Amino acid sequence: MSAPRWLRTAGLVLAAFAGGAVTSQVVHARNQASSPYDPFDQLSWVLVLVENHYVDPAQRNKIVEGAIKGMVAELDPHSAYMTPEEYTLFQSDTEGKFGGIGVEVDFRDERVMVLAPMEGSPAARAGVKPGDEIVAIEGKPVRGERLEKIIGLMRGPAGSRVRLTLRRQGVSEAIQLDLAREEIHVASVVGKRLDSDVAYLKLRQFQAGTHEELLRVTKKLREESARPLRGVLLDMRNNPGGLVDEAEAIADEMLDTGVIYTTRHRGKVIDEVKASGGGALANLPIVTLVNEYSASSAELVAGALQDNRRASVIGSSTFGKGSVQTIFDLPGGAGMRLTTMRYYTPSGRSIQAQGIQPDVRVEASRPLQPGEVVRESDLDGHLPAEAGGGTANTNVARGPIVRATADDTGPARDVPTDPTKGSDFVLATGYKMLIERLGAAPR
Repeated sequence: MSAPRWLRTAGLVLAAFAGGAVTSQVVHARNQASSPYDPFDQLSWVLVLVENHYVDPAQRNKIVEGAIKGMVAELDPHSAYMTPEEYTLFQSDTEGKFGGIGVEVDFRDERVMVLAPMEGSPAARAGVKPGDEIVAIEGKPVRGERLEKIIGLMRGPAGSRVRLTLRRQGVSEAIQLDLAREEIHVASVVGKRLDSDVAYLKLRQFQAGTHEELLRVTKKLREESARPLRGVLLDMRNNPGGLVDEAEAIADEMLDTGVIYTTRHRGKVIDEVKASGGGALANLPIVTLVNEYSASSAELVAGALQDNRRASVIGSSTFGKGSVQTIFDLPGGAGMRLTTMRYYTPSGRSIQAQGIQPDVRVEASRPLQPGEVVRESDLDGHLPAEAGGGTANTNVARGPIVRATADDTGPARDVPTDPTKGSDFVLATGYKMLIERLGAAPR
């Protein structure tokens, strides 16, 4: 078994229930004396009954694999057994490269909408445009399908082909495309030099190499002008998390001293991670942007900067995933993601099921409908905020509350050099706050 790796992700667990006709005949199994092996005896009984009495012949491997999946899934929403195919897809996500067509998608009303094709990708070269709807893959409709299944259908070995059917506004006929997959590299850090010598750094997720990517992007921004950078606008909105060691390294670049986070297992402190000093961004004022989709490792970084008084946090309360998953390699190419610890901010605040409360909370311009925003605390079977030995944490609102303007479009894809002239309300608010700290008017 290879050494485990640490990962943070945010996800949803969907449950489906079905009812139907049942037979009145009951097959009784013999009672077993109580022993540590009773659960395995029960599993054996059920397996034999299914194999002997199910309406069609059942495959033992499929049944057992389903039992293993159910066993791990019962623990919490983030623990999971992964088949070899699922494990391969999972690993490609954390490595930031995979075989695919290079298109970013969003799910709206069960429809798969193209946000943008990646520059130079097969999708971009084939003419896929933002706003296109993917209605079928390999001739099979995708509306209502699970996110994981749709992504799996679009991905595959480089050189293999995939057929897409698109709908485009203003075009009456469906668009048919036959694309060859290529190895796609996903940038996890986006940077831009803004007016008043502010570095805008967007962290999309924490994957292998994100820390080095941050250093390269920062170096490039510094080289764009003879004037030094004066502040950092750190955007972690919609960041679902990822590898903890990458998040830790990035937080270390922004801290000169202090604790980054602690981890606890069954109520006992397992590890206390401290900043090493001399970080590339440790001496610059920072404003951090978060929202309800900022999860896990993104919450870890936001909490570290907030508790060490290195950054003001602006946006909405974060997702609330404060648990650590260890990844285990299993025989046959399978893998398991198992929750092993909770992590805490430097001051001992629990993030689990509570999230990070921003210093300036931005509320949506319109009232949100019930169920429109889903956080960790809404997931069935989520871990509680505390388990023996934890420090109580109410995570109450920390500062002022402002309401976004009606023309707010949310996180901007194209950030203007003066964000106050754009339609991203949180970005503009964070930029203005940073400029006030710098004591300079935007230019």
